Amino acid sequence: MDHAKVAGEVVEAVGGASNISAAAHCATRLRLVIADESKINQQALDDNEDLKGTFAAGGMFQIIVGPGDVDQVYANMVANHGVREVSKDEAKEEAEKGGNLFSRFIKMIADIFVPILPALVAGGLMMAINNVMTAEGLFGAKSLTQMYPGHRGLRGPHQHGFLRGLRLAAGPRRLLRR
Repeated sequence: MDHAKVAGEVVEAVGGASNISAAAHCATRLRLVIADESKINQQALDDNEDLKGTFAAGGMFQIIVGPGDVDQVYANMVANHGVREVSKDEAKEEAEKGGNLFSRFIKMIADIFVPILPALVAGGLMMAINNVMTAEGLFGAKSLTQMYPGHRGLRGPHQHGFLRGLRLAAGPRRLLRR
């Protein structure tokens, strides 16, 4: 692969360096923040045999170049074509600025709930275990906790172990002190 040639073809196909607000790369893809997506010549990118494909995601136009080649194509784009070099995180931030109000709102909601998903899942699993163990008629006429009252493993979640398990799942012990 002629990396300099591919870099020039990519810059030309996306509408020139002035249409690229920011550029970064990962292990296999060029990540470009495009100012005006209508200037992209998708056919030229699709016809280029050195490129594996393209797609838009997260406000960025991504071009799959492949491992071992993407960093050299990217270096040529920055050095020879004046493309602005940024980190992946900076490119994500710039791409988020360009989104519409609805997509920015959804992103904000996702950023709030993603960190607490493990606690929600753990709480749901604990509730499911509790419901199975206390459901009458599921495994017999009585619930498991009524059929085996002396078995510590079954008694724990039903009585005091439920909160202890929730404390363990939630992380630091200081969250649910008695």
